[in-house]
Amino acid sequence: MFATSAALVLGLLSKGAFAAFGLTTTSNGFKVDTNGGLVFEVSKANGDVTSLLYNSVEYQGTRHASGINSGLGTSQVTAETIDSKYIKITAKASGLPVTHYYVAKADDPTIYMATYITGEVDPGELRWLARLNQKNAPTGVHGDVGNTIGCTAFEGKDTFRCSNGQTRCKMYTSDRFIDDQNVGIWMIMPGTAYETSSGGPFMRDINSQTTSDDQELYWYMNSGHVRTEPWRFGLMGPYAMRFNKGETPSADVDTSFFDGLSIEGYVPASQRGSVSGSASGVPSGFEAVVHWYNDKSQYWAKASSSGGAFKSPLMKPGTYTMKLYKGEYEVAKDTVEVKAGGSTTKDIASQEPNTPVVWRIGEFDGRPMELKNGDKIERMHPNDTRMGSWGGTYTVGSSSASDFPMALFSKVGSTATVNFNLEASQVKDLTLRVGTTLSFKGGRPSAKIGSWTGKDPGAPTLIDSRGVTRGAYRGYGEVYNWTVPASALKSGANTLTLGVTGSGDADFLSANYIIDAVELQGPAS
Repeated sequence: MFATSAALVLGLLSKGAFAAFGLTTTSNGFKVDTNGGLVFEVSKANGDVTSLLYNSVEYQGTRHASGINSGLGTSQVTAETIDSKYIKITAKASGLPVTHYYVAKADDPTIYMATYITGEVDPGELRWLARLNQKNAPTGVHGDVGNTIGCTAFEGKDTFRCSNGQTRCKMYTSDRFIDDQNVGIWMIMPGTAYETSSGGPFMRDINSQTTSDDQELYWYMNSGHVRTEPWRFGLMGPYAMRFNKGETPSADVDTSFFDGLSIEGYVPASQRGSVSGSASGVPSGFEAVVHWYNDKSQYWAKASSSGGAFKSPLMKPGTYTMKLYKGEYEVAKDTVEVKAGGSTTKDIASQEPNTPVVWRIGEFDGRPMELKNGDKIERMHPNDTRMGSWGGTYTVGSSSASDFPMALFSKVGSTATVNFNLEASQVKDLTLRVGTTLSFKGGRPSAKIGSWTGKDPGAPTLIDSRGVTRGAYRGYGEVYNWTVPASALKSGANTLTLGVTGSGDADFLSANYIIDAVELQGPAS
């Protein structure tokens, strides 16, 4: 839950003299001097940020203001100074179920924020979007992966191809919520900032985009990008946008001063509880993640690699589903109750069966990164010139995981074959198991060995969003199992052919699925 995200490299100029901490009313808005080098202004009409002066340099873009989504529209905007140490600006939208807060703290070059919602926001997403002057903040998150300057859109309006054949998309700047940390202007999501978002610890969404005019800096609170959960409502945050000279700020930002600011939906630490315990059964070499969620809140923590101890962030009271992941692969599920002011002890152990395996390609860890092109898929399109070919042949005993494709597409690279040998004693009814992480347009595996063709398992739950072409790999994580009869197998050489069942258009927008791992299981001993 502790995350520092979306750092942009600044073209910092000389430091100007600080004025006194304070709030000034102008003809168009409220101007806040933090006395920490940052002076910002918020519009009285709509709550947008119209100026971001840091050390006398203007970082606010010239074409668009910064704000929630593309702006709240007409809003009731008020400002106040609290205890001579804090300034709070409240923007209550007239046409949206949104109230947005800006908070300044004396001597701190940071805009602290929180966003309270009571319903979904059209067009199906909720984000903080800082539109910054690209000339003064030239470099986005993950370098140039979201830099569209001089490139041409070829898929939708958000995926671009450049003259060198490389691809760019703002989706490629995303990181998992659980470790959303990059290397300025920083978005910082401390403590429980993600608790009212949707998607869990491994959800990823846009961090930045570089255009010829603006350097866009995002924090996505809810969206429809590979959406697997309904929206949660309530307070998003606190979160923060911090200015500095480029040094990495601490992700553990103290926002306890929000206790005295009368922020709607804010739950102080005194009204929260926690869960601690031990996670066991996750093999060494895999990250153990514990996840708590209900329809109102979500939280997570990484268990210690030595001993498996964990402690949750401070959580709102309630009953939670509690899951354990091996990497991103679910291996246990339970429930736990959290009480205000209390600390609950609850251990959790992997329930993954230990079934004999004849061979396995990849690891059941919920991620395709060890397979072919898996090391690139987060930051580029499948037809980027830097990608390897799709489809291919894997030979058990001589090939490596990186020879096997991390995704199959019904129109491009539509099959993958696995050559394997069996001893006479292994020619029995065996189980073929294919783990997937994400599907598109009903994409699911088809399987054939010898005279046997696996029954179509049926379309998985539809996710109405492009995935693999926008750098996403995680959806519902379906696992498919077939019994392969002994009559289809033979002593010596055998071949498995994996394909794609599903509908689709052309090329990479056809039906597809992303592969977690493939294994042939022997009979239980």
